[in-house]
Amino acid sequence: MLKVSNTLSGKKEPFRPRQTDRGHSVGMYVCGVTVYDRCHLGHARSAVVFDVIRGYLEYKGYRVQYVRNFTDVDDKIINRANQEAKSWQKIAETYIKAYEEDMKRLGVRPADLEPRATEYIPEMIALIQKLIKKEVAYVIGGNVYYRVKRFKGYGKLSRRDTNELLSGARVEVDERKENPLDFALWKASKPGEPTWDSPWGPGRPGWHIECSAMALKLLGRGLDIHGGGKDLIFPHHENEIAQSEGATGKPFARYWVHNGFVNVNQEKMSKSLGNFFTIQEIFEKSSWPEAVTAEVLRYFLVSTQYRSPIDFSDDALKTAKSGLDNFYRMFQKLEEPAATASKPYEKKLREALKQFPKRFEAAMDDDFNTALAVSELQQLRAVANAAMDRGISLPLSQAVLKLFQRYGAVLGIFSLTTGQWTTATETVAGFSESEIGRLIHERDEARRKKDWSRSDAIRKQLAEAGIILEDRPDGTTRIRR
Repeated sequence: MLKVSNTLSGKKEPFRPRQTDRGHSVGMYVCGVTVYDRCHLGHARSAVVFDVIRGYLEYKGYRVQYVRNFTDVDDKIINRANQEAKSWQKIAETYIKAYEEDMKRLGVRPADLEPRATEYIPEMIALIQKLIKKEVAYVIGGNVYYRVKRFKGYGKLSRRDTNELLSGARVEVDERKENPLDFALWKASKPGEPTWDSPWGPGRPGWHIECSAMALKLLGRGLDIHGGGKDLIFPHHENEIAQSEGATGKPFARYWVHNGFVNVNQEKMSKSLGNFFTIQEIFEKSSWPEAVTAEVLRYFLVSTQYRSPIDFSDDALKTAKSGLDNFYRMFQKLEEPAATASKPYEKKLREALKQFPKRFEAAMDDDFNTALAVSELQQLRAVANAAMDRGISLPLSQAVLKLFQRYGAVLGIFSLTTGQWTTATETVAGFSESEIGRLIHERDEARRKKDWSRSDAIRKQLAEAGIILEDRPDGTTRIRR
């Protein structure tokens, strides 16, 4: 049974989605990007994480209604527009398009619904009116604030009481507020800013009310999964709960799912540290073609459990590429079955194929543990390689290849043909990627035949080009110096 780590309870809980009358089994809302700049690696991780979660839920037979929004009006967008002497609409449109390009590069499918905040201003105003009527919100000079003290559950997601939040949180400065923790639902208009008419005068919505209004409108009063990065737990998601439950009197989301941070060379990714990478920069500086880079980046991301921090570096990407090389070399061997088959090894491989779906599902059912799922794929590869060294039939080769493609698709990997993979990478010290693969395959054959002199000669030949081979139980791994 699928279990999900719920930030709200702090526990892994059995996944039991609510049933709705909207024709779908699972409603999932994930906070999207504020469109004022190119997406960075942290956005890539969140996008891939929830793309995989969606894919696995579909694999399990659920019908998923996936909503991921765009915040297209915000202080950061307005500031960027002023800096570039452009309209805020132009800035938003530019970076929505850039986001869509980045997601397409990464192989992340569009969400079923991708609402823009500015399309739901009437819903936001209606939600604020409900909060005012219930005296959970108040108006001061055209601004509307949420009364944090009126919501008894405030802090339940981040597990901090209001005193701790007062001392540690960054709050909006307005001496007229009843409580420093009270946050803006509606902001009175300022010169040069976008405005909409409201019962409290012209202005624009606060950031938090945007997601509450869109989620409630599109997924109903109680969605199943609400997701995002860990940095959104407070204040954004905490405030979403307060707004939504304060207005409806009902639980907002059943499961709160948050992915971990991305570190760069063991330091938190930050513009101030100069270690800030956009998705565009990663693709542009890569010496691999886009399709290869996308698979490498996804493989790197899914090789760590989504809640854990992940450390990004050039070496980490090279290690991920090496791991995928091992799989694609195996796929190439599967396309060239032996003339004769070894029945004992075929039997062992067939048994491994039979058991694999259960093992894969056990990994993914444990809170979408993609790292363990990748490990299971690696173990099956080792069994397949051992069987192929002795010879397997064409039907069995095709069955193995089909299985890897099916389960790789859940993770968003193994989407290329072996020809695309081996010919579409760089040349290293005079060796093309396909030539390196051919030499490694030739060395594998020499080792199988116990031709140690030829095996050592190939190892030395590649080592002189800076390509170090490391023999492991699951196959040969390449390490570039």
